[in-house]
Amino acid sequence: MKENKRNVLVTGGAGFIGSHVAGELILMGYRVIVIDDLSGGFLDNVPKGAKFVRGSINDFALLSRLFKLYKFDYVFHLAAYAAEGLSHFIKRFNYTNNVIGSVNLINESVKNNEGLTPKPENSYGIAKFAVELELKACQKMFGLNYIIFRLHNVYGENQNIGDKYRNVIGIFLNNIMKNIPLVIFGDGKQTRAFSYISDVAPLIARSIKKPVCYGQTFNVGTDKPYTIDYLAQVVIQAMSVKGKIVHVEARNEVKHAYSSHAKIRKIFGSQQSVGLEEGVARMAQWVQRVGVRKNKDFKAIEIHKNLPSVWKK
Repeated sequence: MKENKRNVLVTGGAGFIGSHVAGELILMGYRVIVIDDLSGGFLDNVPKGAKFVRGSINDFALLSRLFKLYKFDYVFHLAAYAAEGLSHFIKRFNYTNNVIGSVNLINESVKNNEGLTPKPENSYGIAKFAVELELKACQKMFGLNYIIFRLHNVYGENQNIGDKYRNVIGIFLNNIMKNIPLVIFGDGKQTRAFSYISDVAPLIARSIKKPVCYGQTFNVGTDKPYTIDYLAQVVIQAMSVKGKIVHVEARNEVKHAYSSHAKIRKIFGSQQSVGLEEGVARMAQWVQRVGVRKNKDFKAIEIHKNLPSVWKK
């Protein structure tokens, strides 16, 4: 089955970051198998050369069959549902997908004696921390290799711009194409270090070639934070429109979020990063090609108390 290539599983490989990581791995010479339920991804995101399997990481019987068939050398886990603000209101869904789904992959990796490289895209708070603790416990108990990447505010081509609960740059671009205002929660002075996909995906893919990475946790992204107000102006300029900005009630979120990347630089060295203006311009060209994506309403809100009013529409 393997021939001369090593088999790699990428969960969420029809999604944003997963599709880019899968593409990098194909360029590195791996045989890539993508599993995705297409709940947030798109089939045309799957890179050419990857084998696509439609299914959920919660389908442990399917995972068992895939692990037995392909004898994966590495697993890249990018299938988490990454909507941090919404996670307060979908707790059961959050833990089922972001914890139990991850545990299914961990179990199969242990049973099949494989290396596991998990990188849930911001699985949020307790759920994410629980998975990280589980990985550390499995390393001690079973010798399971792992690498954890903590990604923040990644954007770029293949992102699901139709999801109104996450990915502010995608939401802004989608709104402009629909000729509706850009909605900012609060005063817009909150800051984020927005990271273009090409500054993130290659490092994730190449990490399996660096033994020093195993058993480690890394922050990955760019260093310079920007306000949401400034971001909105950058998006408007990239789309060459006037654009209208509307401020609504603030939601419960971190005011300023950015991370140190000194640890990963020690291994990969300083990387040339793509600036916000250039990255948004590239993404704007892409969204103009693919067109408007329909906003997806989450159908299973579990708690409505304190749900931001803009999400009730």
